Amino acid sequence: MIFKVTYQPAKFDAPTRENTESLYVEASDIVIARRLVEQNTPYNIEFIQPLEGNHLEYEQKNPDFKITEFNV
Repeated sequence: MIFKVTYQPAKFDAPTRENTESLYVEASDIVIARRLVEQNTPYNIEFIQPLEGNHLEYEQKNPDFKITEFNV
């Protein structure tokens, strides 16, 4: 399944909407998706959202859509 992860680039800064960024990750469930991002980035995760159906199709139309892969 593909998940959209919204995050703040710096773990210890106060979350600010203007600084929120996102990445896409493929994982078997939301727990694994969170673990992948936490173990491989310095990001402060705000929200993890599963993508499927029309929502996934919509996100895939975005030119910035790219699944992030981590070397585990």
